[in-house]
Amino acid sequence: MLYFAWVREGVGSGEEQVDPPEAVRNVADLIDWLAQRSPGHAEALREPTKLRAAIDQRFAPLDALLGDAREVALFPPVTGG
Repeated sequence: MLYFAWVREGVGSGEEQVDPPEAVRNVADLIDWLAQRSPGHAEALREPTKLRAAIDQRFAPLDALLGDAREVALFPPVTGG
């Protein structure tokens, strides 16, 4: 797992190794499962609709299946300028 910006600050780390259960099939499931890991996780992940995700460095919607992903990143929406 990689975390960026205020997600990283809330979780308290920029990355961590996780081994979610088989019931965690997509990004939304993963966020729900991660939110149970600590109070910091719960706070940082409390509004999943405000999060963006990438699976193996490719943007992915929250309903994207994890499959055999090696890396999942969570971050706030990004704007350019």
